[in-house]
Parts: sequence; structure tokens; C-alpha cells
Amino acid sequence: MTPKSLDDLQLFINKAIESTNYGFNPENLYDPIHYTMSMGGKRIRPLLTLICCQLYGKSIDKAIPAAMALEIFHNSTLLHDDIMDNSMVRRNLPTVFKKWSTNIAILSGDAMIMLAYKQLNQLEEKIKSSVFETFNKATLEVCEGQQYDLDYEDDFQVRIEDYIKMIRLKTSVLLAASAKIGAIIGEACKEEQDLLYSFGENLGIAFQLQDDYLDTFGDSAVFGKKIGGDILAGKKTFLLLKALGLSKGEYNAQLIGIINDTNTKPEVKVEQVKEIYKNLKVDSITIEYINRYFDKAKESLAKLKLKGLDTTLLTEYSEKLSGRKY
Repeated sequence: MTPKSLDDLQLFINKAIESTNYGFNPENLYDPIHYTMSMGGKRIRPLLTLICCQLYGKSIDKAIPAAMALEIFHNSTLLHDDIMDNSMVRRNLPTVFKKWSTNIAILSGDAMIMLAYKQLNQLEEKIKSSVFETFNKATLEVCEGQQYDLDYEDDFQVRIEDYIKMIRLKTSVLLAASAKIGAIIGEACKEEQDLLYSFGENLGIAFQLQDDYLDTFGDSAVFGKKIGGDILAGKKTFLLLKALGLSKGEYNAQLIGIINDTNTKPEVKVEQVKEIYKNLKVDSITIEYINRYFDKAKESLAKLKLKGLDTTLLTEYSEKLSGRKY
């Protein structure tokens, strides 16, 4: 089998998503699913599954059901997240609960979870148990992470280590599971499965921290959405929690006051918070943390390379996700 490039694999998963029959009747259950799955996105989870399967010389056809399951589940969480966050727009389109209704979004999201399991059931019997174990663990952890995120909404005392734990559960474990499941399908040994899990886990944490950073200090034209959204929403991001940890007394009260202020113009509020972040060097501290986790992911790649595996595509994937050269 000729190894496929990153672009080839991306095209392969996009075609699989486009050609999948998610169901038709009742229309108000299935139309939102087709709508959600056609909205696009980076498809980073299924792509990683295909890469890790191909890493071991196996046909990516064997990994498509698992790749689809991971992408369908991920999108099901977005339907529910949008309700919880009261988000009106996703990928420049109305969210499902806005376009249809909250009840429909909940039900369609639930149906998508069942559709994900339907995909997994197509896998070879000899690997089903290991894949289901990995998938079930990750999907439950995603729910735990979402609950921690909700718990932290009104808490200004959240520690950085608690925040890292939350984003690990909410964001990175599904990426880690995507890598490990690809390795399981590729019939990798346990050690290499664990290395790929660690790779995805650390890459996922770095990716979320980078998202926090770009929401405040990025270029909206490149980032793809308006800068300062997290500040205006009062989200407990890494930047805010680090700033609260570094600031003392009146400075701390000032920052909380700005975050809670509903009268100041949005653009002014964003600039005020950014100025505090810069004064406290939160921008550079965040970059240090991002690089720390990207480097941990890189260490896993180095160990896989020592074992004789061609990690070229994983390196390209990391560079694409991080925007930096490895």
C-alpha cells in the first residue's frame, strides 16, 4: 500500500463524511445531523486516527468506521456545548439550537452518540473490545471536563493545575483516544499505543492553550473569529487565571471588576484586560506553557522514531496544528 499524504487523508475523511447516510426520518431529528456534519471543520480527530493506522502499514479503510465515530461524537458535543454556552453561531452558521430549537439540538446530539457507536460496530471483532474501552473512557472524560468547565464559570479561585486538568478532559483526551484507536487498528504494541496516546494528549492541551492565547492576542483574520470573545464572555481561560494568580490586592479586584463590568464598550473592555495581561507578562507565560506541552508531544514522536517508525506525517500534523516547525 502506498502511504497517503496528509492532504490525501484529509480528502479521504471528508469524502467519508459526505457520503455517510445518517438517517432521514423524522426530518427534525436527522436534518440537524446532516447540517452539523456538513459544516466543515479541521477534522483533526479522524485525521489522526487514519495517520496512526497507516503508521503501521494497515489500510486506512479499516480505520474509517472509528474515524467517523470520533468525528460524529465530537460534533454531538458541539450541539450540546452551544446550548450550554448560548452560542448563536458556529463556523459562521447558525447553531442547531438557534436554527431549530433547544429540544431538537439535545435530541439530535443524543442520536449522534448512538450513530457513533453504530460506526464502531463495523470494526473487526478482534479489536472491538480495545477500541470500545478506549472510546468509552474518552467520551465519559469529555463529559467530566465539560462539567468542570461549568463548575468554574463563577469561580475566580480556580487553580492553573485545575484548569489544565479540565482542558485535558474536555479537549485533549479525545485527541489522545483518536491516536490510540488508530494504533490499535494498526495492531501496534501496547507501548506504542501509549506513546501515541501521550502524543495526542499533550498536543491537545497545547492546542487548547494556544486557542486561549489566540482568542486574546491573535489576528482575527487568521484566527477565524473575533478577538476577545473569551474576555467578553468572562470565560476562565488560562490567561485570566494566571493573571488572577499573579495580581494582588487592588490589581486583582480591578481585573475582576473589568471582567464583570457590563457597561463598558466591548472593544474598550478587551483592551483594558489585554493591557493588564501584558503588564503581568501573561502573554509570554502562556507561550511558555504552550511550548512546554508541544515539546512533550515532540518527545513521544522522538521515542516512536527510535523504535523505527516513520513519524513524518505525525510531524506534519503537529506543525499544521501548532503553526510551528518541529
